Amino acid sequence: MFKLSWTSTFVKTSKKFLKKHPQLKSAFKDLLTQLEEDPFQQRLKLHQLKSRHKEKFSVSLTYSYRVVLYLKIVNREIILLDIGSHDEVY
Repeated sequence: MFKLSWTSTFVKTSKKFLKKHPQLKSAFKDLLTQLEEDPFQQRLKLHQLKSRHKEKFSVSLTYSYRVVLYLKIVNREIILLDIGSHDEVY
C-alpha cells in the first residue's frame, strides 16, 4: 500500500475540478484507491514527465484528464499535486 498525501493546491484544484465535473467523482475515488493499492497498474498509465516537470509523474483519470504527482517509492508515498486537462496541468 502507498500513502496518499494531498497538497493544499491539490485539495483546492480537486474541489474545483469535481464541482465542474461531478460525473467524474466516482472515477476520481476509484483512481485514488488504485493509486494507494498499486500506482503501477497498467490502467493508470503512470508515466514520468519530461522537461521542466521531469521530477513529476502523471496518471490518467480519463482520456482527457490527468492527475500530476510525485512518487516516492522509498517511503511508499504519493504526493498529489494537480488535476485537470493536459493543458491545465502541464
